[in-house]
Amino acid sequence: MRRLWRWYQQCLASHPVRTQVVSSGILWASGDIGAQAVTHYSARRPDRRANNTPEDKDKDKEFKVDWRRVGITSSFGFAFVGPVGHYWYEYLDRFIRRRFQPNTFKFVASKVAADGFLFGPLDLLLFFSYVGVGQGRSVEQVKEDVKRDFIPALVLGGMIWPAVQIANFRFIPVRYQLLYVNLFCLLDSCFLSWIEQQGDASWKQWFTSFHKIEDQKSKV
Repeated sequence: MRRLWRWYQQCLASHPVRTQVVSSGILWASGDIGAQAVTHYSARRPDRRANNTPEDKDKDKEFKVDWRRVGITSSFGFAFVGPVGHYWYEYLDRFIRRRFQPNTFKFVASKVAADGFLFGPLDLLLFFSYVGVGQGRSVEQVKEDVKRDFIPALVLGGMIWPAVQIANFRFIPVRYQLLYVNLFCLLDSCFLSWIEQQGDASWKQWFTSFHKIEDQKSKV
């Protein structure tokens, strides 16, 4: 592990962007495989077999990785999370450092707020859109998928990421903040992939019901 850590440090020092691009792609691919496994084995639970549809019965077969989907998710890590994430955290630190003393409450809170309200929603929006387009869905289908998945992912992720980023911005040196985030992106990519694979799950209706209520109010 020490050799691996030293090798990573050397790569990060000599080729920071390239290192983040490759590591992000690998971690997001691993996360998608994990999401597929969770979705597959959760569908095999005895309490869910009684109401299984023909599509669900296919999931009872031996688990097989959807490599096309892994490729789509991995390419998102390569193309967006790695390069954009690298420059985001670099310039975010420079921008906030000019305004607040490092490691103070305002310094950390400003970073967490910027990450949660700017980068987080953009990441979710692009992820669900990219996966939909990559799987060959129409523009209208992608729009419906984004409406269905965006709010649940944003709300559930908002319960976890602020705590993760508080520790990141307060205790982790800037040169290792991207590594720290990428490690959590392994779980995050698994979570987002799982959200997307849930389709029209009943628990998502709880979130979308708020949109219907607001629409009804606007029509009154």
